[in-house]
Amino acid sequence: MQLQQLQYFVAVAETRHFTRAAETVHVAQPSLSQQIRALERELGADLFLRARGNITLTDAGEALLPLARRILADADTARHEVLELVQLRRGRVRLGATPSLCTGLLPDVLRAFHDRYPGIRLMIEESGSHDLVRELARGALDLALVVLPLPTASPALTTVELLREDLVVVSSPESPRPGGGRRAVRIADLEGERLVMFRHGYDLRELTVAACRAEGFEPDFAVEGGEMDAVLGLVRAGLGMAVVPRMVAARSGRGLRVTPLARPGLSRTIALAHRSDVAPPRAARELQRMLLER
Repeated sequence: MQLQQLQYFVAVAETRHFTRAAETVHVAQPSLSQQIRALERELGADLFLRARGNITLTDAGEALLPLARRILADADTARHEVLELVQLRRGRVRLGATPSLCTGLLPDVLRAFHDRYPGIRLMIEESGSHDLVRELARGALDLALVVLPLPTASPALTTVELLREDLVVVSSPESPRPGGGRRAVRIADLEGERLVMFRHGYDLRELTVAACRAEGFEPDFAVEGGEMDAVLGLVRAGLGMAVVPRMVAARSGRGLRVTPLARPGLSRTIALAHRSDVAPPRAARELQRMLLER
């Protein structure tokens, strides 16, 4: 049974005339009649009583008519739904990102994406790169913004470098300037300073601690275990200083002093990742394009 056969059947049932039905569906009358006969053979029953100038439905035809209309309506709905998705009128994007990127990079890009495709639902998951890689691998995310290098090698993922971002030191304007007031501070200048530190699993935590140890000292934590907003709030309150991405510092508003790190400083590489074995959905590919062209 084919949708085209059902369409021809409904046209004949509604016009009660084979020639007029053929004109309605824009097909030659012999072709329409042939398809109706093929449908009757498939169903094992006549659908029409054919008398000169009088076409009526058989009992089988009466039973089939509401079902055929429903099937054709469902097929039309399915076509419409898929067309909307292909044309980016509906759908969803599941995007993972580290909390600092949700604060610094994503707001402007997601606003532009939403303005262009208001029917696409955006689902954001904040987590560290390690967790995001795991969620990508199991198919729970379409795309993820991660910090390179990845915590574990993952040949099942494709990564495209997006940007390199400098890290800066933020502190309260009410507290002494880091590094004795120099315009740029070295990592070594953080020895003995009280730091507000992110929770375990944050890429920034691992990066900062590794940089301090490379200079031969263990960082001193005034407070640890916070998310990005909590860390910035604690720094504003004067509990200590923190190493954060430049974009986050730029968007954090008043109440923070921003001091760059002296060369070579610290930076991180942000990449866009997706599964290698599955192409991202159309809406996710469009968001990927906007992120790469930002």
